[in-house]
Amino acid sequence: MEGIIFTGIQASGKSTFYKERFFNSHVRISLDLLNTRNKENQLLGKCLELQQRVVIDNTNPTIEDRRKYINKFRQFKYKVVGYYFQSKLDDAVERNQNRVGKSKVLEKGIRSTYSKLELPGRKEGFDELYYVEIQNGQFIINEWQDEI
Repeated sequence: MEGIIFTGIQASGKSTFYKERFFNSHVRISLDLLNTRNKENQLLGKCLELQQRVVIDNTNPTIEDRRKYINKFRQFKYKVVGYYFQSKLDDAVERNQNRVGKSKVLEKGIRSTYSKLELPGRKEGFDELYYVEIQNGQFIINEWQDEI
């Protein structure tokens, strides 16, 4: 089985990427949808128990945020894949301004997440790690290079 962890500030393209790439194959676990850690833990636990492919679609800005998912995936013998979304603050703020309703977040929230963002690394326990950027409205995916 495969457990995917997204990392990136709000409005960096994570949920859109999920819809384009994983909607038909992986369960999306997102605090935006579930609203509480308790519900998130329950859904993740059931998915792991049933050996369902999963995408963790949260910001996951710190090593500590990612560690809890990596440990759970390892416990259930999952392949752990990470996607880091290029997190340019000005671009994310601009994309966020075009959002409507609940998908729009406060700018200070984006800035707060950006301030604690730690780049992921293979040493965290990822089997595969990718760098995702948006160019001309398209997602460009490259294998992780530690020199980013």
